[in-house]
Amino acid sequence: MDIKVEIADFKLEQAMDPDAEVERDLSPFLRIYKSGRVERQLGTEVLPAGTDPATGVASKDVVLFDPDAGLWVRLYLPDLAGCTPDKRLPVVVYFHGGSFTVETAASPTYHNYLNSLVAEACVLAVSVNFRRPPEHPLPAAYEDSLAAVRWVTETGEAWIAERGDLGRVFLAGDSAGGNIAHQVALRAGAEVLGGGAVIKGLLLIHPFFWGAELLGSEDPVFGESIDSLWRLLCPGTTGLDDPRVNPLAELAPGLGSLPCRRVLVAVAEKDRLRERGRAYYEALRRSGWEGEALLLESEGEQHVFHLHNPQSDKARAKLRAVVDFLTAEE
Repeated sequence: MDIKVEIADFKLEQAMDPDAEVERDLSPFLRIYKSGRVERQLGTEVLPAGTDPATGVASKDVVLFDPDAGLWVRLYLPDLAGCTPDKRLPVVVYFHGGSFTVETAASPTYHNYLNSLVAEACVLAVSVNFRRPPEHPLPAAYEDSLAAVRWVTETGEAWIAERGDLGRVFLAGDSAGGNIAHQVALRAGAEVLGGGAVIKGLLLIHPFFWGAELLGSEDPVFGESIDSLWRLLCPGTTGLDDPRVNPLAELAPGLGSLPCRRVLVAVAEKDRLRERGRAYYEALRRSGWEGEALLLESEGEQHVFHLHNPQSDKARAKLRAVVDFLTAEE
């Protein structure tokens, strides 16, 4: 057979293979093939749990409920020699970012960040590994995250039972994780949590929010990409005024129903999501919510800059502000 014919046949066969033909290219995050196979391009590296030599923070993984369900958490405990003796630690439930689709609780980005946060703040952290779209469309991540919060408040797990203060629970997350933290706070606030748990605070770092109507300096082209992504993440959505992506939409629950009494919203000047964070903060202050709302703005910085360059002066200042928020005495 002629070599040119062989090459042509090979290319035709490759083009007809649904496991090799790209249906949606969402680089640099992931590609989806016609077979349904998902190729993630970011957040695939993992680090094992253990004791971090730099901070002395210990971590371990715990599978929740059914091992086949894919829901697990990574717990972090600081070196207690550096904490106040005999004092129980605030519990921070953390939801990782990554556009809902990439990164995990074992990603180096989040493992290293939480080691630093736990060491600086002397808190007990629970990093949630939820199911991700597109294999598990929303609301799966919300359901998993709420289930993890319930587990934290009801479990007899040794670190939480012996060292955690369930009267000081904080929900926190960045980007998509900030979106999840807000949604979980609303849902958890509508029920009685076990163990006498109290959600004291909500920490939203560069939260993934959007809406059908553009705000301020928002880019319409970027808005179109958010719309396309959101419809992939949440196939049953009504669009960008779905309360799950737009907490200020007409049909969204009022922010005054948040169960906590302290909220910190962090935004960055060059982050294309910044207008949404600012609008959330302003709406919260106008809502009649009886609590303390704080806005932390980082000038000249991009989305989740503190994760990409954690040793920079601004990243260190941001970490200090987060620590102060978690440890402030009421």
